[in-house]
Amino acid sequence: MNSIGREQSAKKLSALKSSISELFESLAVIEPYWAFPGMAAFDHMRRQFEHGNFTDLSFTVNRVTRGLTTGAYRRRSIPLERDSADDEEHNDEALLSPEARAMTRPYFEVLIVDSVTDQQERWLKSNVTRMRRPEDPFTYEAVVVPSLEDALIAVLFNHNIQAIVVRPGLVLTSKNSNEILAKYLTNARGDSHIDQMLPEDYGPELCRLIARVRPELDAYLVTERSVEDIAGLDLGICRRVFYNQEDFMELHLNILRGVEARNKTPFFTALVNYSKQPTGVFHAMPISRGKSITRSHWIQDMGAFYGPNIFLAETSATSGGLDSVLEPHGPIKEAQELASRAFGSKQTFFATNGTSTCNKIVVQALVRPGDIVLVDRDCHKSHHYGMVLAGAEVVYLDSYPLNEYSMYGAVPLKEIKHQLLALRAAGKLDRVRMLLLTNCTFDGLVYNVQRVMEECLAIKPDLVFLWDEAWFAFARFSPTYRQRTGMRTANNLRKRLRTQEHAKAYEEQQKELEGASDEVLLNTRLIPSPKARVRVYATQSTHKTLTSLRQGSMIHVNDQDFKGEVEQSFHEAYMTHTSTSPNYQIIASLDVGRRQVELEGFEFVQRQIEAAMSMRRAISSHPLLQKYFKVLAAGDMIPEEYRQSGVSSYFDTEQGWTDMWDCWEQDDFVLDATRVTLSVGGTGWDGDTFKNDVLMDKYGIQINKTSRNTVLFMTNIGTTRSSVAYLIEVLVKIATELDELLDDASKMERLSFDKRVKNLMENFPPLPDFSRFHDAFRPDHLTPEGDIRTAYYLSYDEKNCDYLELEGSLKEALDAGQEVVSASFIIPYPPGFPILVPGQVISQEILAFMLALDVNEIHGYRADLGLRVFTAEALAALPHAKKTKIKN
Repeated sequence: MNSIGREQSAKKLSALKSSISELFESLAVIEPYWAFPGMAAFDHMRRQFEHGNFTDLSFTVNRVTRGLTTGAYRRRSIPLERDSADDEEHNDEALLSPEARAMTRPYFEVLIVDSVTDQQERWLKSNVTRMRRPEDPFTYEAVVVPSLEDALIAVLFNHNIQAIVVRPGLVLTSKNSNEILAKYLTNARGDSHIDQMLPEDYGPELCRLIARVRPELDAYLVTERSVEDIAGLDLGICRRVFYNQEDFMELHLNILRGVEARNKTPFFTALVNYSKQPTGVFHAMPISRGKSITRSHWIQDMGAFYGPNIFLAETSATSGGLDSVLEPHGPIKEAQELASRAFGSKQTFFATNGTSTCNKIVVQALVRPGDIVLVDRDCHKSHHYGMVLAGAEVVYLDSYPLNEYSMYGAVPLKEIKHQLLALRAAGKLDRVRMLLLTNCTFDGLVYNVQRVMEECLAIKPDLVFLWDEAWFAFARFSPTYRQRTGMRTANNLRKRLRTQEHAKAYEEQQKELEGASDEVLLNTRLIPSPKARVRVYATQSTHKTLTSLRQGSMIHVNDQDFKGEVEQSFHEAYMTHTSTSPNYQIIASLDVGRRQVELEGFEFVQRQIEAAMSMRRAISSHPLLQKYFKVLAAGDMIPEEYRQSGVSSYFDTEQGWTDMWDCWEQDDFVLDATRVTLSVGGTGWDGDTFKNDVLMDKYGIQINKTSRNTVLFMTNIGTTRSSVAYLIEVLVKIATELDELLDDASKMERLSFDKRVKNLMENFPPLPDFSRFHDAFRPDHLTPEGDIRTAYYLSYDEKNCDYLELEGSLKEALDAGQEVVSASFIIPYPPGFPILVPGQVISQEILAFMLALDVNEIHGYRADLGLRVFTAEALAALPHAKKTKIKN
């Protein structure tokens, strides 16, 4: 090799060493918070590098990498010395079957918080190791950190931690100075005044702070303080206090017991045990035990496909260790109680036929005929049908429109307050029962739940809130997302309303607002009375965002008046809508799904968010993709007036990443980063065509939601990096093909393409607001509520209805100034919610929108006949209509 070649090689080697050195420095910041490979192994690798032992370093790094990627470190000790290579090859984790992995003992890590010397740390870890027994159901390793701040960093970064042991020697501050870590610490500490506390209070405060960010964990406090001092303290997630003793075995048993409490699955375990019992089946279900399949000559393929266990566990029995979901007293009851703990509710109920049924159960349990309900107009259709069943008088709330993308946003708080104040002025506030909102929306818009509830309760102190969290069950297990869930907000609000500080703030505001106009109230952040009742319900499609079989859902309740006022009616509504033959496999999957999120929900949700963020960055920063696609950011989907933080995007190609915490803490609305809306109008395809003809038919990529010029990619806890990579690969291929197509296009073909793009991106139809209910279905003109039930059942008699063609008789009638009233729910897909409901007046704007729709599905509309409407005679004959005319 000549001198120039040697010089270039030396420069490359120097640059490589510099890069490796920087990586060691970066990893040194977070490695102390993990048991594997741990600081001892990390320092060993660093010494190998510094001494130039690159061959040994390569071997060690490969060992560690393999242990991490295969998860082998969770099942056995990973030797890092060369002489153990043969043993490593013999125990190749990739060869383990799923059954073999299921038989291994689960692994976790225990965080010990104590400022100790290296020798004392080794002593602590050796004592923990010495406590292990062959019969233990789990295995764990210890991580030791010195300070409260280090403990907070550890639980935010290390998803393996399941328990924290807080010892009296902990200090406050971390020696680990890093800008990113400092941001996490600030967010985790919140409004804690820990800087003003005595060192003896650090332990209890740490337990409280961890309860904010990782409420599912267990903490154990070792203290030198007296029982009397500790008894009156809020200890957050602390399960047990140990008084200045070194009883490691007792601590070990408590740690295992705590994890076991989350690991248990009462109903799934009962079902597994039942499937192993020899039984004689003399009841319904020939498929039980698989008998009707195994004896068949024609349907053996079904048994081969599903395997035997699903049929062994299929039964209609409620005895033999099983339970009834309608009257649970055994393992289902216990499973629901565990789910209640996991999701922060006071009561939780399982549902086996989806959140559509959950919504109807809650509405029917709480709403009586004639009650006024404020409803998010573009909510799921099950809520509209629930209003019909309950006989509610509905006030529809308009969301802000996103005309450019043919979708609706969410309901501004001012709109909700305006309707409540109008109802109060009309003397109807006593009839207002419920506020029903979708959080988060299909497109990922998330309300400021705390502010909505506080300000609404300031106007109506006993208002019931139903948060449809069908797409938001996972949010409970992210510290950032959790703060905008119904159950977390309800628990926080119940505590806050009891404080002296809140009572004082309320009294002061009442004096300031004495005699204030509605306009002033609309523009003031209102404080609820300390006597307000916190009444919150959340319905969740567990199967949509967490592990569960299809239709597995939950109802979470945090209602101060549930026991005294609602329990019986809730039971009746539950019995009304729940099958007497519920699917046991769905119930078992809900039980197992709850176990998963309590033990690894934090890890899986963090990975889900990371996958979505990487998708956003990859698409936004790719030069070719930018020509045809655009990832919609918060600034595209949330008007500036609702983004008090000023954050317009989580990732910008020029500025990089933005801290999400500020907007999630302040803004009226935020965007769920895990839902990636992609504008595809630049391709010349509408959203529906792009979804079906391109993504699904050509590349096997399945999505659900589209609009006129967008498609929605939803990540979930099952999304992998490879699936994200495949999506990017497909989008690049589509963009490349479009480039080639346009390069070869004739002038006329190019003009045609440009016209399609312009039509999709510029010529969009304005989205119509809810018009109004016809006077025949309104009690008066003072407020907008309408009797949707009467309208719905009026259409059952065919003589009350007629059909009008959109571009013919309907347009002519509206142009002539006639009032035309819908007799049906009209639901185009997309957007997938009713643009017309029974009893609603059809406006020119709604007609224009329907004429501009270019979708294949419009439920409730018959292309051969037209739009179903009420006849004028039917409306005039209504007693309600005559009464309304007299009143007005």
